[in-house]
Amino acid sequence: MPVFEYKALDQAGKPIRGMLEADSPKTLRSQLRKDGKFLTEVLGQAEGGRAAVRKGANAAQADREVNFGKMARGRITTDDIAITTRQLATLLGAGVTLVESLSALVDQVEKERLKIILSEVKSRVNEGASLADALAVHQKVFGSLYVNMIRAGEHSGALDAVLLRLADFTESQSKLQQKIIGTMTYPAIMMLVGAGILTMLMVVVIPKVTKIFTTMKATLPITTRMLIWGSNFLRDWWFIIFPLIAAIIFSSVTYFRSPKGKPVWDRFALKAPIFGSLLRLLAISRFARTLATLLKSGVPLLTAMDITRAVITNSILADVVEKARDAIREGESIATPIKRSGEFPPLVYHMIAIGERSGQLEDMLLSVADSYENQVNVRIGALTSMLEPLLTVFMGVIIAFVAFSVLMPILQVNSAIR
Repeated sequence: MPVFEYKALDQAGKPIRGMLEADSPKTLRSQLRKDGKFLTEVLGQAEGGRAAVRKGANAAQADREVNFGKMARGRITTDDIAITTRQLATLLGAGVTLVESLSALVDQVEKERLKIILSEVKSRVNEGASLADALAVHQKVFGSLYVNMIRAGEHSGALDAVLLRLADFTESQSKLQQKIIGTMTYPAIMMLVGAGILTMLMVVVIPKVTKIFTTMKATLPITTRMLIWGSNFLRDWWFIIFPLIAAIIFSSVTYFRSPKGKPVWDRFALKAPIFGSLLRLLAISRFARTLATLLKSGVPLLTAMDITRAVITNSILADVVEKARDAIREGESIATPIKRSGEFPPLVYHMIAIGERSGQLEDMLLSVADSYENQVNVRIGALTSMLEPLLTVFMGVIIAFVAFSVLMPILQVNSAIR
């Protein structure tokens, strides 16, 4: 009987590796499933001995390295996932089988990495795995929310409806993300252009003008002296200034991403003027929509709370959700710990409490999500309207200061000559 070397996931979802005798890969999968394990990859097989298995494993490793090189090309975006999900839902809704639907997607998808992943998912489903188990192997691409919703859809027999709900959720999150990125792009470009122009003036233009001022032998205004000092300092110490700025940025980012520093940054972000309230609105809308979408898809409440906590990037608000989950496990309602935290507005926990009492928690959460997303859109529009003139004025002040500092000595000399 052949001996197979394999990789699998245990009941906790942790990767394991082992060797087992089986008639075929399909039998191997069945044997592992009886033990509560999910086969993810067959590394090699042989009739009689581990050396041959190892040889097969080495060949498989080479194949995987080639595959990895292919998969590395082409980043999979949220839009890619949303489009693929909607197409799969449409095919299943039309009565096409799951394997045929996946085959159609593999043929249709243009992005190479996504094509390879969908092909692997189709192969696993064809071998008897559920769609959720097949997608779980690529959880880094699809996310735990996606996989658990698919699992709930398969259990309830409403996979096409869950896929449509997933597509709607993914598209709404993508649109919101794109709107935020679009809002911040203009200020970022303005700041970069302004910094570039200012650096060029300080390094190239001001030194040439300084030579003219030196020949005048006149008393320079304080603004001109400040400008010349700044130019000289930048030219003389640039090899220290720029690495120092880079080091400060790198060390700050490293610290604020660490377990100790992240709560500090997240707390500051929530309290920051203008942007803090916007970040809180975003996090709350994401919390409400994610939890509602999971519950509507049939995911158990505690599991849904776990997944929702994972998708909230702000650690302060994520801790509130975690405490709420623990409180639910002990018999409390969702609204009580959320109210106790003081991090969520009264509207949120009141609507959650009403939803729990009326048995319409999902609908109430969706209402909260819609309300807060509308507020986010209004705030983003107001922020855009405010940032553009502010940045224009800021750039104008800097340019006016430089022009004033350069022209004042020249005008003074001209006045003295007359």
